[in-house]
Amino acid sequence: MRRRRFIGAAGLLPAVLAQAQVTDLSDAINKAGRQRMLSQRMAKSYYAAGLDVIPDLPHKTLSTSITLFERQLAELKSYAPQAAVQSTYTQLELAWRDYKTELVAAAPSRAHADSVAGQADKVLALAHQGTLQLEKLSGKPVGKLVNVAGRQRMLSQRMAAMYLSASWSVQTQVADTELAKARGEFVAAHALLTAAPETTPAIAAALDLADKQFFLFDAALRTLAPGHPNLYHMRNVFTGSERILQVMDEVTGLYSKLS
Repeated sequence: MRRRRFIGAAGLLPAVLAQAQVTDLSDAINKAGRQRMLSQRMAKSYYAAGLDVIPDLPHKTLSTSITLFERQLAELKSYAPQAAVQSTYTQLELAWRDYKTELVAAAPSRAHADSVAGQADKVLALAHQGTLQLEKLSGKPVGKLVNVAGRQRMLSQRMAAMYLSASWSVQTQVADTELAKARGEFVAAHALLTAAPETTPAIAAALDLADKQFFLFDAALRTLAPGHPNLYHMRNVFTGSERILQVMDEVTGLYSKLS
């Protein structure tokens, strides 16, 4: 049963690869927001691989995330409807080159983990900038909901990344603050989505599932002891973040189709 769960988590994103172009503005917001998530999922996977949290799985999620990030970056750069958006994705492309180099130049190691964290944050900032620009162009309430739901994906990965990096003695001074901030933002955004008039019964059911999963995930996050990795808790954090990601990716897609 545990192995089947891991395989399911690893197989989350390949299904997304089938869609090879941006179809409309809501789809662009969804994919732009997914880039934010991938910036953190790649860092999480790098740390998990270095810590040997789960055999093979972190390497699979890292490889799949790199492939998807590059494909979506090309799509978004081609789609960019304004010069300002195009400029953002040109900058993101440059930042991505540096980040990818850190991720793939050598096997994951503690010596490079700090640099990975820094590059991940640069890519996250630019990906977020592009998402906000596209949301503004939408000018519709559903555009904001696609952004907010999509950001939940990123927060799930960021919390896991912070937990694993701090367990590896990386970012230990900011771990508690960043985890508390991300936790609060996740809870507030969940309440916003649940109360939104555009939220359909199908979306509400998925949000309820995400809420239940977050309860377990948050319990695992609260076991953090910086510099003292615990294999059992790290596995729960890694797989818990993948389950939330899977549900919130579905939710974001459902919102994007409302327009």
